[in-house]
Amino acid sequence: MSRVGVLVLGPAGAGKSTFCNSIISHMQTIGRRAHIVNLDPAAEPNKYEFTIDIRDLISLEDVMEELELGPNGSLIYCFEYLLKNLDWLDEEIGDYNDEFLIFDCPGQIELYTHVPVLPQIVRHLQGQLNFNLCATYLLEAPFVIDTSKFFSGALSAMSAMILLELPHINILSKLDLIKDDFNKKKLKRFLNPDAMLLANSADEETNPKFQHLNQCIANLVDDFGMVQFLPLEANNAESVATILSYIDDVTQWAEGQEPQEPNDQIDIEEM
Repeated sequence: MSRVGVLVLGPAGAGKSTFCNSIISHMQTIGRRAHIVNLDPAAEPNKYEFTIDIRDLISLEDVMEELELGPNGSLIYCFEYLLKNLDWLDEEIGDYNDEFLIFDCPGQIELYTHVPVLPQIVRHLQGQLNFNLCATYLLEAPFVIDTSKFFSGALSAMSAMILLELPHINILSKLDLIKDDFNKKKLKRFLNPDAMLLANSADEETNPKFQHLNQCIANLVDDFGMVQFLPLEANNAESVATILSYIDDVTQWAEGQEPQEPNDQIDIEEM
């Protein structure tokens, strides 16, 4: 039986940990089991404890203190150390065959946009541990309302898609922070964006000397045709359930479940 996992990616402050907790909470209400695998050597648990925690192997604080490195250099060192000790990860994951594993990743996006660290871990999970994986990439909805910032986020999401080579779901988080009707209406343009229309909007908002750059970026996004977003309200069960259904589809979670005996099905219906 293949295992199922989802990588939660995105810039710092995009709401990744909140999303992980929301998925866990929703799964508990529908009778499914899930665990958080923390891959951020600087993170502290929030609502739910980490089942597997990279800090049991190496922590950012220790590396910064002992090697006198800055936070970014220390983070790269932590992941290089993890790559040399993947047997630790194998042992920690152990026999989690039926449970859903949520890999909460750091907010330093260079780890999955242009440094080939996380892709090596992904290949190990797929090849050695038989995981069906997908990636979710979070961007803050209040951030992308600015068209130029949307293009910045879209490029980082595309970079992660290309480098990781995984089924990929883009998510706009923190919709609850957008209160006024004007911005709520404006946000709809970014869920299934027309890159060329957004480029025209960016031309109106930026210095004319950037117009050629705006058009080039829009052409790139349009040519790939992969940048679409799902809306997320972390405290809205229906919103979380919708995103989980997309994750289940791309990881083929239902196909990996053991078929139930008729008596088991009756017992469940009677509960």
